[in-house]
Amino acid sequence: MRKGIRAERHIGEECGLFGIFSPECRDLAPLVYYGLYALQHRGQESAGIVVDRDGFFRAHRDAGLVNDVFGRAELDALGPGNIAVGHVRYATTGADIRNNVQPLLINHYKGRMALAHNGNLTNSAELRNALEKQGSLFHSSTDSEVIAYQIVQERLRTDSIEAAAASAMDKIEGAYSLVIASPAKLIAVRDPFGFRPLCMGHLADGSVVFSSESCALDAIGAVFERDLLPGEVVTVSENGISCDRRHCGKAPKRFCVFEYIYFARPDSVIDGASVCLARQQAGAFLAEEHPVPADVVIGVPDSGLDAAIGYAKASGIPYAIGFTKNKYIGRTFIESSQQDRESDVRIKLNPIRSVIEGKRVVLIDDSIVRGTTCRPTIRMLREAGAAEIHMRVSAPPFIAPCYYGTDVDDPEVLIATHHRTEEIAEIIGVDSLGYLSLEHAALLTGTDTGFCTSCFSGKYPTEVPAGSLKDRFEQRIHET
Repeated sequence: MRKGIRAERHIGEECGLFGIFSPECRDLAPLVYYGLYALQHRGQESAGIVVDRDGFFRAHRDAGLVNDVFGRAELDALGPGNIAVGHVRYATTGADIRNNVQPLLINHYKGRMALAHNGNLTNSAELRNALEKQGSLFHSSTDSEVIAYQIVQERLRTDSIEAAAASAMDKIEGAYSLVIASPAKLIAVRDPFGFRPLCMGHLADGSVVFSSESCALDAIGAVFERDLLPGEVVTVSENGISCDRRHCGKAPKRFCVFEYIYFARPDSVIDGASVCLARQQAGAFLAEEHPVPADVVIGVPDSGLDAAIGYAKASGIPYAIGFTKNKYIGRTFIESSQQDRESDVRIKLNPIRSVIEGKRVVLIDDSIVRGTTCRPTIRMLREAGAAEIHMRVSAPPFIAPCYYGTDVDDPEVLIATHHRTEEIAEIIGVDSLGYLSLEHAALLTGTDTGFCTSCFSGKYPTEVPAGSLKDRFEQRIHET
């Protein structure tokens, strides 16, 4: 993204959260480490863990992958505790990584607080201006710090940290899943629309665990209990578990459909639906909407693989593994710069010539955002001898900015806002191109359970920031 565009908004997050409350003081950092390792796909820019022992907070946070930030020495230095929270971060805007590493540590007149956030506020600038006028000093450019200071303000008027978090929900708008550690409590919060995932589980010793995805519970041997309800605040302390549902039902559920299409791990179950099966359903819908004579169906690793299986099953065309993936390269969609995304493609993927050569190939990928990273992939297939390439995309076209945490913020860089499907096919070099319809995107989990599809439709469930991004999108749609 161009720096001038990124500067228009404060930083939002599409990240991974993990938190644990133990009834006994114990070594929690390794558990959080394994939880964050399982959530690494949600953020590769930075990682952090905070351990709370009776109000004494130890933290280690830095830029990099989980296993780069944490070694045995760093984990040991965090020491034992009753509460721990962790965070992996992918910034949707901005480039100041180190100042924005989470969890955030906040000192206030009633103690300390560690906060980790996934999502993006739509009224961040307004709240930040008001908080600065009241004396708040910001050290980062994240929405997360706005949330933290808003909770601190509400703490002046409430009798508990969980009540302050619930009161802050009356002020903050947009997407937010939170895990918050206070000296004696662990609090989990999900916004009233339920834009981003957050679930809870437990260990055999009675420890309570919160995570962005169920796969991280599996990683530490925790038993999944349930997803937090949209608008719910769950508090864990030595007195047990309490739930505040005053905000539940205040807004229609609008879970980000791109979680099922791309962000989440396929072995996760979110809001009762398997991510793997949702992607296979997307592939089956594509086969119904865009059939084509072909010899083999292949998927772009990783999030295109399940959709490719679904397409193959529904179409009767054989499925095969068409690429070898370098497991040491991360997700190119969430690299911090376009140059990084493009340069990573060739070292990330290599086509298997014996599968491709002389074949009519159906290529399944999860999305086309800018159209830049799929072109080298398609070129590699041509070089491997593909006779025809028919690309099918398990998401509708990206045409609008996202204000809730996905890195789709400037319509000027979205290829589908400038070109028709046939033109995009010619630009990226495929023989045909088909996208998942918006109608079928709403049915990936079997029924229309309430998805946010704003980046595909331009229709937003909340008020969005007034400014050039939305205006530019609306002008582009008017022109075309």
